Amino acid sequence: MEQLVLLLSGFLLLSLIGMLVNGLFFPRFQKPIPDFTPLVSILVPMRDEERNVIPLIQNLQKLSYANVEYVLLDDHSSDSTLALAQAQTRHDNRFRLIEGVPLEKGWAGKVHACHQLSENASGDFLLFLDADARLQPDTIENFLPFFEQGKVQLVTGFPRFPVTSWLSKLLVPMQHFVIWLHLPLALANYSSYKQASAAHGAFMFFERNAYLSVGGHRAVWDSIVEDVHLAKVMKQHGFAVNLVNPTSYVTCHMYETNEEVWSGFLKNIYIGIGRSPWIVAGLTIFYSIFYFLPLPLALLAPFYGYWYILPLLLVWIQKLYVDLQTKQKAFLCLLMPLSALAFMVIMHASMWKSLKKEHYLWKGRAYK
Repeated sequence: MEQLVLLLSGFLLLSLIGMLVNGLFFPRFQKPIPDFTPLVSILVPMRDEERNVIPLIQNLQKLSYANVEYVLLDDHSSDSTLALAQAQTRHDNRFRLIEGVPLEKGWAGKVHACHQLSENASGDFLLFLDADARLQPDTIENFLPFFEQGKVQLVTGFPRFPVTSWLSKLLVPMQHFVIWLHLPLALANYSSYKQASAAHGAFMFFERNAYLSVGGHRAVWDSIVEDVHLAKVMKQHGFAVNLVNPTSYVTCHMYETNEEVWSGFLKNIYIGIGRSPWIVAGLTIFYSIFYFLPLPLALLAPFYGYWYILPLLLVWIQKLYVDLQTKQKAFLCLLMPLSALAFMVIMHASMWKSLKKEHYLWKGRAYK
């Protein structure tokens, strides 16, 4: 047992060092460029977003960047999304509201909506946002320097995630942890290796010509995880993708209820790992040993020695580091073993749903 504790502690210490080094490869923000003010189109698909639509528009109206247009698409909402948007933007000519055409066969709903938005955009740069995203007033001018001199064609990143329900506290911050731990950011940001790609659909900022040259969202027309797949398409065509840490500028109120968390992760997680049972098996073994097992070992400390707590302390330190870097609540690091358990449970549920050829349900639509 003592050897197990030592092995776990050694691996977790090396992993912590690796995470610290990995984080150095996030591109750094530069000062805004005063004479670089291209037209930016901010594009938002909305389906049953009456909870978000007014706060979203109010947030966009506070942006300090002047050369901007807003295009919002109502994707056949069954609630009052469109009426609320019309009322909120009535006296602001920067906003255009469009009603989506019927979903074409085989297309994923969000991808179809984003494709229509791109066809209605005039900007030199296209920023696709989710309706639950919120931006700091100076966001646009602080992101445009990434595109200077045509070095980068897509900038994306995982926003800050306020969490409310207990399941969101366990699962939503795991998105950042997985990036810091598993994604080689040097390859993601400084190579064309498409397998080292990540993106978050709540914030996808494209150089227009590059976006159009790869086919835009039409290139990933049937994808449920279109963000990652589109980042890979960009790299495949020789364009540079920057995955940044945008948590100082971008917030995403991703899910509000436990039911939304479950449905959202159930839809995305197995597809996001390539529908591979082998990857599920590997991740299950990995997280069981290195991120859940330290909890029961720590409970043995009163009987075998308090150094049995060391693996759990290292797990907490890893998670605390990521949480601090991503503006997350620091105390959530203490839940990391339970987060690992929840991650494994929903990963298996997502896999079995796919293997049984059952549909994933999201906002009234069914996906395979």
